[in-house]
Amino acid sequence: MNLKLLSFCLLAAAAAVFPASGKNKKKHKAEEAQAESTGHPVLWRNPSDISGLNLFYGPGGKEHEPHSTYTFVKEDLNGSNPKFVVRDENGVEWKVKLGTEARPETVATRLVWAVGYGANEDYFVPELRVQGMPSRLHRGQNRVAPDGSMHDVRLKREMKGEKKIENWKWRQNVFTGTRELNGLRVMMAVINNWDLLDENNAVYAEKGSPDRIYMISDLGASFGTAGATWPLSKSKGNLASYRHSKFITKTKPEYVSFEEPGPPSLMWFFYLKDYFRRWPMRWIGRDVPRADAKWIGDLLGQLSSDQIRDAFRAAGYSSQEVDGFAGVVQERIAALKAL
Repeated sequence: MNLKLLSFCLLAAAAAVFPASGKNKKKHKAEEAQAESTGHPVLWRNPSDISGLNLFYGPGGKEHEPHSTYTFVKEDLNGSNPKFVVRDENGVEWKVKLGTEARPETVATRLVWAVGYGANEDYFVPELRVQGMPSRLHRGQNRVAPDGSMHDVRLKREMKGEKKIENWKWRQNVFTGTRELNGLRVMMAVINNWDLLDENNAVYAEKGSPDRIYMISDLGASFGTAGATWPLSKSKGNLASYRHSKFITKTKPEYVSFEEPGPPSLMWFFYLKDYFRRWPMRWIGRDVPRADAKWIGDLLGQLSSDQIRDAFRAAGYSSQEVDGFAGVVQERIAALKAL
């Protein structure tokens, strides 16, 4: 066999093998994706002892509290707040969030977790120093000192073996019409989380578990105004805004409506794309079955005033702010229980 004929045969064999191999690889990935998207969907689990939960440490407990040295891994450009990943001395990775959402998100995760919904293991850290920080970040550089130190950050523990599969939609999901989803709608009104875009909802899978955990993975736009406003400092973790915002706007024999998520303020009209993305979300707080709203109120009512205050203390708020925020939450719980 001459060299040309041998080359032709080799090329023909490769052409026959590699496309099939590519097809097999695509087929394998499709089957893998299908396997990940199936499983047992979980939005809410019955909390066994709400009154005994520790809301200062939250879902991760004291045992997962961050207290190590940290090394920069990579920047995360998703979302609107500066974020990056660090690794501690034990090999655990944490996602650092800078900015106005660090405090309110820390509180929000504790309250939704307390009544049975999935939540990330978030901790507020007043001062953090990270080794190996790059000379320039894409976002948040003004919040990082030259020695890698920063203030008022949220650390989210990255769970080993846990994987985000997809986002879930408020309007179309396996829990539509259930008490559990309606209860989550009420929880968002309790905490004034107005940033209810579908991209902030995630489905997580844990290796070796058939459960697919549905949760809100970004709760940072909470405890401020009931809708997006300007400046953003008034709309997130702002006691005056939270205290003066409306809660229940309308009650009917079978349904109740909430102010949150309210329409974006007129200032947002100059950002047309974002304005019209948020406008349709208003339905989430409207016409919630009254019985489901009361159900959440009864669950929240099992929390003591000290537990609620602990959730705000965990986020580094002052004593005056802790009392103020906790007072509003308790007023809202009483309103739900009275339905």
